[in-house]
Amino acid sequence: MSIVINQLVNGLQSGSIYALVALGYSMVYGIILLLNFAHGDIIMVGAYAAWMCMVNFQCHPIVSMIIAIVTSMVLGVVIEKVAYTPLRSAPRLSLLITAIGISFLLENGFQLIFGAGAKTVPSMITGSDIVLGGVHLSFPAVVTIVVSLIAMGVLTFLVQKTRLGKAMRAVSEDMGAAQLMGISLNKTISFTFAMGSALAGIASVLY
Repeated sequence: MSIVINQLVNGLQSGSIYALVALGYSMVYGIILLLNFAHGDIIMVGAYAAWMCMVNFQCHPIVSMIIAIVTSMVLGVVIEKVAYTPLRSAPRLSLLITAIGISFLLENGFQLIFGAGAKTVPSMITGSDIVLGGVHLSFPAVVTIVVSLIAMGVLTFLVQKTRLGKAMRAVSEDMGAAQLMGISLNKTISFTFAMGSALAGIASVLY
């Protein structure tokens, strides 16, 4: 029974990370119908940011996590402003090709800078196993699940209860009508990219 519970927790740990990645990806697609191929590379950048902070600058793991998340958010907004905004009225294929190009740029750029070798990342989440009824649960797995649930809860609140969240839902339903109602399209899309990239940053440090 202990093995079954441990494997269930391990599965929830992996599933939580994949859920964060999928949420960030689907948020962008739901707003502007863009398959953002660079989303996975934003996760890579967040992981590199955390690695550099911990290995090169000896930062505390929590500080490294925050920097990784902020880096991912800023990168997502910059990509949206520089690469996607000028092509918003262009054919859908142009946006798709641009997304693939940004993905290749980030992948090959970071490979040139850091090389293709594997990097050893110090453990960000450390702690003793949690014992419940004689079952030993991995502390990093439990933390990953809890943090993922908190991130999903915060995202739900932002989308359902805040003004920008309501604007996001309006734009996803009908972009033209949302603009006629006074909703700032640029601000809403940038907010969406920021939130999606933040989820990518969280996934990068939990992986």
